Amino acid sequence: MSSYLKTLPLATQAWCACVAVLLAWHQFQARKPREATLTLGPYRAAAVAGLGLGLLGSLSTAIMAGRASSPGAEDAKRTRLVQASADEGSKSNAIVPDEQNSLARKVLDRISPDAQFVLLGEASHGTHDFYQMRADITQLLVKERGFSAVVVEADFPDAFRANLYARGLSKDATADQALGEFKRFPTWMWRNTVMLDFLDRLRKHNAAIPPDGRRQHGVGFYGMDVYSLHSSAAKVIEYLEKVDPDAAATARSRYRCFDKFGADTMAVSDKEVLRGHTGLQLTRASQLFSFEEVHPSPLQYAYAVGVGRAPSCAEAAVAVLTDVMRRVGRHADEVDGVLGEELAFQARCNASVVKGAELYYRSMFFGDELTWNLRDRHFLSTVQAVEEHLAQRGVEHPKLVLWAHNSHLGDARATDMGQRRGELNIGQLMRETYGPDKVVSIGFTTHTGTVAAADEWDSPVQLKAVRPSMAGSYEAVLHSAGLPRFALDLRGGPEELREALAGPMLERAIGVIYRPSTERQSHYFYCELPRQFDMVIHLDRTQALRPLELTGAWETEREAREDAPETYPYGL
Repeated sequence: MSSYLKTLPLATQAWCACVAVLLAWHQFQARKPREATLTLGPYRAAAVAGLGLGLLGSLSTAIMAGRASSPGAEDAKRTRLVQASADEGSKSNAIVPDEQNSLARKVLDRISPDAQFVLLGEASHGTHDFYQMRADITQLLVKERGFSAVVVEADFPDAFRANLYARGLSKDATADQALGEFKRFPTWMWRNTVMLDFLDRLRKHNAAIPPDGRRQHGVGFYGMDVYSLHSSAAKVIEYLEKVDPDAAATARSRYRCFDKFGADTMAVSDKEVLRGHTGLQLTRASQLFSFEEVHPSPLQYAYAVGVGRAPSCAEAAVAVLTDVMRRVGRHADEVDGVLGEELAFQARCNASVVKGAELYYRSMFFGDELTWNLRDRHFLSTVQAVEEHLAQRGVEHPKLVLWAHNSHLGDARATDMGQRRGELNIGQLMRETYGPDKVVSIGFTTHTGTVAAADEWDSPVQLKAVRPSMAGSYEAVLHSAGLPRFALDLRGGPEELREALAGPMLERAIGVIYRPSTERQSHYFYCELPRQFDMVIHLDRTQALRPLELTGAWETEREAREDAPETYPYGL
């Protein structure tokens, strides 16, 4: 073990030494008489336990970082061979744009006409090029393949207002107004210039459909996330007040269960609970991009029920969902034709969100693997609800496009999250539910550029420089192909390509928070790319999304702000 530690970077060796000192101190304390040992209160004990978990997680990450940055002779030889064969395969099998056809068109030509679901990923939540490529591919799928809905990694009530605009069913005059429900951090994920253009393109497409065919052929835009507990509950009551006031009163009474977990009833504030939750997840390199979307408001409920053993609101949430499911069919046509049908559907989905969010937050303090799995299973149930909704509208063989992070859409079984932590995701679930022939998953990678991201949860969005990809990563391999933008067909391409890229190798994932100073720890994980995705699109140098609201922290200089150089683990 000592000879192995010598191969690690000096900063990592220092970190390991600190852990050793901590363990030695713990053993010394254990040998002291009981009355001489340190007595901890419940909160300090929890803090020490959290520190211990953080140290262990950081040590694990440090060892992995050491393996990646200072491999032994055999590992280095293997890495060179994999990179050499992969580089050659990438060049000879690359799908590149030409004067006649864009890269989006070339990618479309590789998607089987039998595909019912096309999953379009992203390697960050703040890259213009990923969003634009997804929008271009989606437009082609809508126009030429008859896809009828776009389902995205967003809260359902926020996305539904944009859906009504795209369908020509709302009073919003502009796409900017239609995106107005996206008020919570991270707003730039959906309030950005690419989304303005994309919604207008959808609206234009739907407006060109003859009026008598819009119900069947109109293209919708829906969210599939699970976080909007309170706003979804409010939308359910709002709908029921229009069609059945008595049912609305009953739902309001049942949802009042959540009201007793307000901020005034808790000794621990929302921010303190959130800080503790994210602190634990920071030790998990491949899931940094999952914790940032946690909304503070329901955390009071999560803490009270998950830790304080307060009675849950599960029964109330299920009761409202059951009641709404029974009533929506009867009231669907009472509001206004197609609009009434859409509003009834949103009531059903929002009631389902409340049920899913209750379970998600109730489970938050019982392990990140559990909440991750609950969230992605909710993704699947929403996709199936949209599919059913389209069929009820008369769409034969509904086809859907999904937009989400690579970490959700790439098959979890080919990654650390599935192999070591028992996590699953929507990409895996879609393949298992519908079969690989009906599902095409496309991942995205980049080597360097800029990204819209924050330093901390709920802090201002910034224009950040993306560090060049690490040696030993898929991004570095694809960068060395020397092409500015290209795609690889990992399913239909030659077996030699899949073997060259078999891995496992590192892959980068940036969420709404980007921390270059600890990039290896925070943003890289191991995976097997050919098993993770059917295709991968590599855009070598990318630029940040342009938020509609530029905060004071958004850089206006020509060069993006560069964080301090990485000196793991403290950035000293």
